[in-house]
Amino acid sequence: MTALLTIIILLFVAVALWQMVKIFDLAQVGASNTQVADDNDNRLNGYLMMGFLVFIYAITIASFWYLGDLPLVSNAASEHGPELDTLMVISMIIIFIVQTVTQFLLHYFAFKYKGEKGRKALFYADNNTLEFIWTIIPVIVLAGLIIWGLFTWNDIMNVDQDDDPMVIELYAQQFNWKARYGGGDNVLGKANVRLIDLDKNNILGVSEDDPNAKDDVIVTELHLPVGRPILFKMRSQDVLHSAYMPHFRAQMNCVPGMVTQFGFTPTITTEEMRQNPDIIDKVQNINSIRIEKSKELTAKGEEGLEPYTFDYLLLCNKICGKSHYNMQMKIIVETQEEFDTWIAEQKNFANSLN
Repeated sequence: MTALLTIIILLFVAVALWQMVKIFDLAQVGASNTQVADDNDNRLNGYLMMGFLVFIYAITIASFWYLGDLPLVSNAASEHGPELDTLMVISMIIIFIVQTVTQFLLHYFAFKYKGEKGRKALFYADNNTLEFIWTIIPVIVLAGLIIWGLFTWNDIMNVDQDDDPMVIELYAQQFNWKARYGGGDNVLGKANVRLIDLDKNNILGVSEDDPNAKDDVIVTELHLPVGRPILFKMRSQDVLHSAYMPHFRAQMNCVPGMVTQFGFTPTITTEEMRQNPDIIDKVQNINSIRIEKSKELTAKGEEGLEPYTFDYLLLCNKICGKSHYNMQMKIIVETQEEFDTWIAEQKNFANSLN
């Protein structure tokens, strides 16, 4: 597939260079220009337009065939995920239908009405009926999608405090993540980057004088209890980052100097997701690649790659610097009992200070 894409790119580059040479020739002042299209030229271009239409449809079908498996569509692990997926799929179907119809009309009419000697074009100054049709239909479709999207967005962002959501802070810095839990009172202590004190191991700038901060728990691995609403508060220490959790259909910018938030309810534990057929296929495919790569490394006397095991991940979705690609944190979704056991083993903020 990579070779095919490379060939296509080289073909496009060659066509672009060819067109640039033609433009340069036409731009020569005083040069004689005999490149006036005749019926044969117009006929050839008409057939080329139809050929390009076939190419567009062929590459579209090939893309669906080889790249159309979208495992994330069936692997939403949050309560709002399926509705977001439905909205995405419907949007893609509408785009596909419109693209298919409009591309056909564009190329077909270019072929049907190609230039011929003696034929005169019929010019319409305006056509109110056509203009109404191609205006009102997109307005209705887009308005429907936008309104649906706004309702979906409001459902996601309006976290009901009556559901007792667990409050967790996601702290972004080049190039890693920290998570801070509110502790037993589920209230995060005040924090400010000006309060960062590395000598005391206060790496998040949490206020030592705030009573609510004493039982806060700071970790480098995010654990979430399944079925419980989570409200994330997000901060950035340095530059603009973006907290992206693809399987939970969650993303929110982390902006220096302000707190942003995003909430969701995880619905599938890590162990359950590992049994998903799509995930099993993905893991097997990745490990088959790693085995081949390990053979190459071993032949060079280097250490082979460890087998891949699926985990949810928190990623940075903003290009925040040279190590942006490696800015991630593992997320473990587990039962409430497993979470309680894990959190009880962690040091609170007061005990972590030097």
